[in-house]
Amino acid sequence: MKIQGKMFIWLSVFVLAMAIVYGVWSKEPAGTTALFLAFGLCIMIGYYLAFTARRVDASAQDNKEADVADEAGEVGFFSPHSWQPLSLAVGGALAFMSIAIGWWLMYFSAPLLLIGLWGWVFEYYRGENQTQ
Repeated sequence: MKIQGKMFIWLSVFVLAMAIVYGVWSKEPAGTTALFLAFGLCIMIGYYLAFTARRVDASAQDNKEADVADEAGEVGFFSPHSWQPLSLAVGGALAFMSIAIGWWLMYFSAPLLLIGLWGWVFEYYRGENQTQ
């Protein structure tokens, strides 16, 4: 993760330079603000990756002499199928539609959002996936 942190930090330096140049030449506030916000996002991600890289062991991608097979093995735990994202998606779609159609639609979307969020958080506390 060290190389990714360095890449994002250098990208943030570039975006900052471009934001300054764009702001001076164009005198347009919306694009300049967007570039400064992009700088902020890049520096946050770069700092997080560099900060985290110091606390974890070096991986094969940090070694210039590493082969592809050095990173072979278990990548991590991935959840099995779940119906909770569907409930969240339908609830979120209804919530955003309530802005355009009418706020009364929020009464139908809020329970779907809460049920989906509750189910997604606690899906490993009950059922067939309880022991994972």
